[in-house]
Formats: sequence, C-alpha cells, structure tokens
Amino acid sequence: MARRRRTETAKASAVFLFPALLVIAIFIVYPIIDSFVTSSFDWNGITDKKFIGIGNWNELIHDSVFWKAFLHNILVMVLSIAIQMPIGIAMATWLDKVGRKGNVAKVIWFIPMLMSSVAIGYLFRYALDANTGFITGISKSLGGGRIDLLGNTATVLVTCIFIISWQFTPFYMVYYLAGYSGLSSDVKEAAMIDGATEGQYFWRVALPLLKPTIKSAVILSMVGSLKYFDLVYVLTKGGPSHASELMATYMYSMAFESHRNGYASALACGMFILISVIAILTMKVLNRGEED
Repeated sequence: MARRRRTETAKASAVFLFPALLVIAIFIVYPIIDSFVTSSFDWNGITDKKFIGIGNWNELIHDSVFWKAFLHNILVMVLSIAIQMPIGIAMATWLDKVGRKGNVAKVIWFIPMLMSSVAIGYLFRYALDANTGFITGISKSLGGGRIDLLGNTATVLVTCIFIISWQFTPFYMVYYLAGYSGLSSDVKEAAMIDGATEGQYFWRVALPLLKPTIKSAVILSMVGSLKYFDLVYVLTKGGPSHASELMATYMYSMAFESHRNGYASALACGMFILISVIAILTMKVLNRGEED
C-alpha cells in the first residue's frame, strides 16, 4: 500500500514537473549546449558553418581584449558589492527604524530601479556629455573647461560603475528591508532592555541575523556584475579603446557588429565557465563559516 502510494506520488510529481523541466530544457539547457557546439565553427550567422575545432577557443585564450574585459567585470563586481551593499543596508536600517515615516523616502529612493537600463543609459549619456552635460556646465561656470567622464579612458569605467550602483542600490535596500521584516521585534526589545544602544543592536544583533540575506545579496550582485551588458553598451559601447569593455559587450560586438557568431559563441561559453567557477568559489567561501 505504501509502495503504491509512493508510486502515485512520483507519477503526480513527474506530471507537474514536466512543463517546468521542458521550459528549462528548451530555453536554458539547449542554448548552452548549442553555444558550445557553435563555438567549434567559423560562422557569420548566414552562410554555411565551417568546422575549425578548437580554433575559436585558442583565439579566446590569447585574446587580450577578452581578458581585459574580464578584469573590467571583476572590477565592476568588487566595486558594486563595496558600494551597493553598505549603502543598501544603511538605507534599509534607517527605513526599518523610522517605520511609516520613511514611506516617501522609500518611494523616492526606489525610482531608479523602476527605470529601464536603456533609459538610464541615455539619461546619463546626455547628462555627462562633454559639451552640453551638467558636469561640464558646472566646470565652465567655475572657470574650468570641458569634462569628459565617458570619453576619458581613465574615468569611463568608474563612472559606469557609479551609475550602475545608483540604479541597483534601491534593489538591495528593499532586499535588506525584507530581511529586517524577518527579524522578530522581541529580539530588539530584549536587546534594548539589556541596555544596548541602537549602534550596538545593529552591529551585534541585527547584522549577524542578516548574514544569510547579505550572502544572497552578494551572490546576486556578483553574478549580475559578471554578466552585465545593457547600461554600459548604451553609455559607451565598450569604448573608448575598450576602456569600458565588458565580456558581454565584447561578445555582442563580435556577434552583431563583426558577424563572427562562432567566436561570439566561444566568448559566451567562456563567460559561462568563468561566472560558474567564480560563483561556486564564492558560495564555498561564504558557507565555510557555517560548515565549520
């Protein structure tokens, strides 16, 4: 009887899981496999494919632009985490403390997250224009000259990172607010009764309890930074001189501007491998304390 029930449960589970597994197979598993297969061909996306084996992979390994773009992604990842996480926690902590009084601030702060990356890209591209942008306007009003933050190889990537942080910090604000909502009010009351100040409660009680939320947020920010594309492409298209090139923008330019779809597939597979390795290593490092 028990065996029959387990069999029926397994069949019912299979029926309900099949649609989801089919979608995953079609839209995730198959594209990954097809990308690895296409990476072994010289193909412009239109004419017949020409098999070249590991030629694309050999070129990728020796492609200085790709590895430069990879280092840019790492810098975006590190600075995004360093900027977005502390500010997001600070905003969420203040909103949790003031309660309903902070509703207006919460709405205003969340506005950047409601805008599309393309719209933000165009907004800042015009705002930071070397001739008509407000930074140049302020500089000229003070007796200075043109300031080209997006056209200067020394400042373009950092400028893009700050714009990305401006857009996504509100997401982590809401994410940490959700974490705060999971903390019992009894914990804070007990800490206050024991004589803890607001600062002591945050550092010694709330922050340790938010550790799982922080880990999840760090992984989300890390993976998002390593595959980032749209805003940077709209702002600079990876320029000038590949100074803001990311792996995704480089892959896009190879596929749709240079029409080297075979090599673009190799780039996509390289991204997949690198992001997977970094994500796995990061999760192991973050979970090491719990395992110990």
